Amino acid sequence: MRTWQIERRKRTRHLIELGGLVIKSGVVDLTSDDRAMIYGALIWMVEKLNSEDGERARELWAGKGKEAFAAERAAGLQDRR
Repeated sequence: MRTWQIERRKRTRHLIELGGLVIKSGVVDLTSDDRAMIYGALIWMVEKLNSEDGERARELWAGKGKEAFAAERAAGLQDRR
C-alpha cells in the first residue's frame, strides 16, 4: 500500500471518530441535525478556548469528557455480567 493511501485512511478514521463524538454527545439530536448551529457552537468553543478563560474551559471540558468515558466503560462492564 502506498504512503498516501495509508495517510488517507488514517485521516478518514480520524474524521469518522470525531463525527462519532459529535453524535455521541447528543448535540445532533438536540439541534435537529442543524449543521449551521453545530458549526456555530464549535466556533464558539474555539473562541472560548482562545479567550482568557481558555485554560479553565479546557479543564472543565476535559474533566467532563473523562467522566463520560469512564461512565460509559463502567456501563459496558455491567452489561457484560
